[in-house]
Amino acid sequence: MRARYGVPLGITALGAAGVAYAAGFEARSFRLRRVSVPVLPRGANPLRVLQVSDIHMVCGQRKKQRWLRSLAGLRPDLVVNTGDNLSDPDGVPELLDALGPLMDFPGVYVFGSNDYYGPKLRNPARYLFEKLQGRHGLNGNPPAVGAVHNPWEGIRDAFDAAGWLDLTNARGRLKVEGLELAFTGLDDPHIKRDRYEKVAGGPEADADLSVGVVHAPYLRSLDAFTADGYPLVLAGHTHGGQLCVPFYGALVTNCDIDTDRAKGLSTHRAGGRTAYLHVSAGCGTNRYTPVRFACPPEATLLTLTPRD
Repeated sequence: MRARYGVPLGITALGAAGVAYAAGFEARSFRLRRVSVPVLPRGANPLRVLQVSDIHMVCGQRKKQRWLRSLAGLRPDLVVNTGDNLSDPDGVPELLDALGPLMDFPGVYVFGSNDYYGPKLRNPARYLFEKLQGRHGLNGNPPAVGAVHNPWEGIRDAFDAAGWLDLTNARGRLKVEGLELAFTGLDDPHIKRDRYEKVAGGPEADADLSVGVVHAPYLRSLDAFTADGYPLVLAGHTHGGQLCVPFYGALVTNCDIDTDRAKGLSTHRAGGRTAYLHVSAGCGTNRYTPVRFACPPEATLLTLTPRD
């Protein structure tokens, strides 16, 4: 009996242990990524930018809420929220409570598909199949039917009341630590809400720095920002691959960016120009797949420094 069933039972036990680790430990093992990006004018003082993304708040996630509140202790000069704040239509009060201390700092935001619509139960293997077929989100898939509508307006109103800039297919400016910062944002390309033609025109000549902000790093958006001359683009959405292979990395990105740039700082080239790109791996998961493997949840503190 042992010879016949030992191997299958061992594989089953190993799989169960992996799921327990991915759901019970790593998905709650919050980290802070730190990177430096040389994009400021020469002679400028460094600027500390905290990027939070893909929170996917579900009611009762106390550890995540405490961790988000603790990020205010970093005293960032600016907060950038790159969307997908919800994974529970009833999670708005707890989300805003968690982000409350951060809303004391200057900030900007865009929304993602999960801010607008509630999540659906999906077979995770579909992400691999869609990647192989070149299908991502509504960019190749049929429109969602019967989707749950999230109360995103309450999030928008709270962010606006705190003075955060709404960059939903919009431009905006902030003066932070004596620097004039210009922002250009897009609504979520994952559900075809991006309208770059409304904000085209490139960086503002009298700004010390112009930044592109978008939830999902689809190539059409990255190409547009980069070709127009933006030196820095911030995005989220990918969850860093969420279920990664140790020493290899992400298998999917849930958009058309390559897996080598599923998270962290990289560059993007288009139209003869190059931009820095930072993709946040985010700090949450879809409520129906609450697991992470070899890809801990995170926020990022970007230190912007003068150009060489």
